[in-house]
Amino acid sequence: MSAGHKAGRPGASALVRTTPSNPALRHVLTHLITPLLMCLGMGLAYLGAFVSPEPHHLPVAVVGAGPEAKVFAQTIQDKANGAATANTAGAAGKAGDKLDVRTLPDRATAVDQLKSRDITGAYVLDAKAPELIVASAGSDMSATAVEKIFTPVATAQGAPLKITDVVPPVSGDPTGSGLFFLLIAVSIGSYASVAVLGAAGAGLTLRTRAGLVAGVSFVVSLIGAAFAGPLFHLVDHGLWGVWAMAWLYSAGILFLGVGLHTFLKRWTTLAVMVLFVMLNFTSSGGLFRPELQNGFFGGLHAFWNGAGLLEGIRDLVYFGGHGLARDVWVLIAWLVLGLAMMTISGAVERRRTPAVEVTRSETPMTPPAPAESTVAQATATTEAAEAEEEEEIEEAVGV
Repeated sequence: MSAGHKAGRPGASALVRTTPSNPALRHVLTHLITPLLMCLGMGLAYLGAFVSPEPHHLPVAVVGAGPEAKVFAQTIQDKANGAATANTAGAAGKAGDKLDVRTLPDRATAVDQLKSRDITGAYVLDAKAPELIVASAGSDMSATAVEKIFTPVATAQGAPLKITDVVPPVSGDPTGSGLFFLLIAVSIGSYASVAVLGAAGAGLTLRTRAGLVAGVSFVVSLIGAAFAGPLFHLVDHGLWGVWAMAWLYSAGILFLGVGLHTFLKRWTTLAVMVLFVMLNFTSSGGLFRPELQNGFFGGLHAFWNGAGLLEGIRDLVYFGGHGLARDVWVLIAWLVLGLAMMTISGAVERRRTPAVEVTRSETPMTPPAPAESTVAQATATTEAAEAEEEEEIEEAVGV
């Protein structure tokens, strides 16, 4: 055999090791599917929800009595419609989607509707000193959008516009965005724990896993309450209510995620990312409320759990509990969904266990393997299972 032929062998062997039939390479490529799908999903979700905010039936009011107020409100509506028509190249069907303008008899009524979150802003007619009333704690971006609408109106009248914020955020969260980041922190603590409880806890009983879910969600909610209160002062009262809603929110994610793990296994990480990041943060109202988003994400805001937590905290802390009951029911509904999924997964696991035992009992008896061989096989099986669990946990936490 020639030296050249011998020298060619390592190259051939290396070629075999890099072909797709190589189990190690196939294993790596399979695991790359998840981050690539996440890249695609995050881009579609975040750019689709945030890149071009536009008002859609943004509720505003004109404060004044008599025909003058009605004519002024209609003028504002028509101007908004004209701008919408221009932006959509004359699409008449979208012409009236931008603003929802109403008239109110006095300033006190406007303030009441702002505090009950029925409107986003109110323009008080006055030839010399017009006033715009907003409640920025409900959404700083919505308040800014209202200012952009009415500031040119006052400028056209030749009068300076006075802006009054009747529900400002607390001093510890001057832009109101801190609550959105609190939502992100509680969400990460919840869905990252799903991989640990689902993968590493797969051998535990359903009752034990449910107890761990309750405990972990309790700890996550305490951390969230610490962020909201003593650490960053995102709220100045109602901290117990914030903690309770955070616990409901976290428990709903964990119960649902751990229940899904029985069916999805290592794809659970991708599933919870879709549910509680891509669709959740984008529809929560943390950056843009539904009046500034397209119909898809604005529609999700009505029943998604992140919106339930974020709007629940806003309603509790800033708006006297108006709408709070509905927010809490949204969180409870997600918790019930999670408990139902956990119950279903437990029933499926119990059904799988007898099937495995029956298969083993029907297998023909074979001579016992040597003790060393049995121990080696058991060790290899255990190590493989532990490696798979570790990979799933690292993948989830890394994401």
